[in-house]
Amino acid sequence: MENSKSIAYKLDQEITSFLNEPEVAYYESKPTNHISYSNFLDDKMMVIAAIRAGIPYSLFDVIQEQAPFSELDWAGFLDISTKSLQRYKTAASHHFKSSHSEKIIELSEVTQLGLDVFEDMEKLKLWLNTPCFALGSLKPKELLKDSYGKELVITELTRINYGILV
Repeated sequence: MENSKSIAYKLDQEITSFLNEPEVAYYESKPTNHISYSNFLDDKMMVIAAIRAGIPYSLFDVIQEQAPFSELDWAGFLDISTKSLQRYKTAASHHFKSSHSEKIIELSEVTQLGLDVFEDMEKLKLWLNTPCFALGSLKPKELLKDSYGKELVITELTRINYGILV
């Protein structure tokens, strides 16, 4: 696995390249000569433009590298087969549908916040796979399949970050 600085650089490069595609520029009016991945996630209008244009597989590939989820996890979250994911990888310029793009962004937000809170991928993975009393004794990862569950996980990560333990 590549180091986090290398992956962060690749994420920044991919997001800048993607935001300059004509399909995205149609929705997003701000100039995007260079934007960091974390700034992208903070700018909801850019996120909306990205979702509507569809996340390209090249960006998803780097997001997948950075995230604490396996290919099987991603297939489950996106409700598609691993075979489809592998087929998309071989397609020259596959863009995910809006619904898949939105889920990819949501999981990116969870990963980003989780890394901010735990400062270590292994600690984040452990937390995601450990039943949490505040989340109804479910594993946080089990809640990430839908938007409401993702919001509960984000809320719990924010509480942990501020030292509010339930």
